[in-house]
Amino acid sequence: MLKLYGIPNCDTVKKARQWLSEQGHTYVFHDFKKHGVSEEMLADWLKQIGWQKLLKKTGPTWGQLPDAVKLSITDNASASKLMLEKPNVIKRPVLEHNGKVLATGFKPNEYETLKL
Repeated sequence: MLKLYGIPNCDTVKKARQWLSEQGHTYVFHDFKKHGVSEEMLADWLKQIGWQKLLKKTGPTWGQLPDAVKLSITDNASASKLMLEKPNVIKRPVLEHNGKVLATGFKPNEYETLKL
């Protein structure tokens, strides 16, 4: 089963949802704002793809962090702590199939190469 994680008002998430629907893919949407982000979920994602691919360093949430906090993010554990406190720093959307992270963010050409 495909699962898409993110927040509904994010433009990138909207584009991914539209693309999946237009391609005829059914998926479950997990809204970070409504359903939250669990420590277990993050631990699994970080184990699969690492904090560098999962951390969104663009956008206002990251930009507003003090430099000391930004510099303290150096591994999965420190990134996980920040992501649990501020889910908006998770790169969106996260596309998962049967528990495996297929993609973070959305680029149509990348989604087209996935075996959905």
